[in-house]
Amino acid sequence: MPRRAPIVLFTFNRPEHTRRTLEALAANDLASESHLTVYCDGPRRAEDVAAVDTTRAVVRAASGFASVQVVARDANMGLARSVISGVTTALEANDSVIVLEDDMLTSPSFLRFMNDGLTLYRDEDRVIAVCGYVPQLEREMPDTFFLPGTHCWGWGTWRRGWALFEPDPAKLRDAIVERDRIYEFDVQDAEPLTMLLQRSALGDPKIDSWALRWLGSAILHDKLTLYPGRSLLANTGFDGSGTHGATTNALATTLASGRADVERIPIEVSAEAMNEMRRVLLGWRTESSPRERALLGVLERLPGWLQRRLYTWRTLRILKTMGFRRTAGGRAA
Repeated sequence: MPRRAPIVLFTFNRPEHTRRTLEALAANDLASESHLTVYCDGPRRAEDVAAVDTTRAVVRAASGFASVQVVARDANMGLARSVISGVTTALEANDSVIVLEDDMLTSPSFLRFMNDGLTLYRDEDRVIAVCGYVPQLEREMPDTFFLPGTHCWGWGTWRRGWALFEPDPAKLRDAIVERDRIYEFDVQDAEPLTMLLQRSALGDPKIDSWALRWLGSAILHDKLTLYPGRSLLANTGFDGSGTHGATTNALATTLASGRADVERIPIEVSAEAMNEMRRVLLGWRTESSPRERALLGVLERLPGWLQRRLYTWRTLRILKTMGFRRTAGGRAA
């Protein structure tokens, strides 16, 4: 029997979300061969204690896996520190890992897709991760495809991929600017991630995002992630229950019912999938901003090279108003 990638799951104070996540994961056809470690973050405030304790009771009752290890934190680490620490620990002992959070429902074929992808592309340096989530796309996609960077919902990576992770947002921001990767990091102007990274570098507690740094690290090194043609995971956390309280239907998706086969394909970006992903992200970004819709409408009519140049110029101007500057030697400060 091949060795399955271990799973790490991160929870806090949402017992019902956690229960649904564990039940769906246990229904996967490789669950009984997979070792699961669940990190349970500690309470932030006294009023968190009851929900944290209930969540831990749900986790301790989990079954259907080869083994279940529960790591209960005494203090609150926050999601970013918890994920970075947990993934790092897992990859000190294993070559690969599958990462989930407490609001992620998986289809029964999720674990097989992840393990097949992690096995097939294990030695392909250009591939940094495998991800089981894709949003609802208008066009039918091939069974698998590659996109630039990576994603943070239902993903897996190898020790070699995680070694590229840059935890310092200021260092990552500087490198992205110096290597002229703003346009790529911002998903070709679809999501203003560089500005979020600047806020993170300035210490904004609302932007303490490990996922932002993970995506930026992958983009910085020109890496790709493998995705299924239809989503094998749905995020149930956009109901206002999460740490940041976000509510949206823009990233909702329908779980694939069948098996997603993984076969070797050329390691190159799917232009069709990239266009579809940009469409989804642009819709999310502009759903409440007429000004953004107007600006992006103008940019979309320009040649690609000019879009990139203007978007980078505009973003650097905004960063300057946020306190970012370049030194005389060209390096960022």
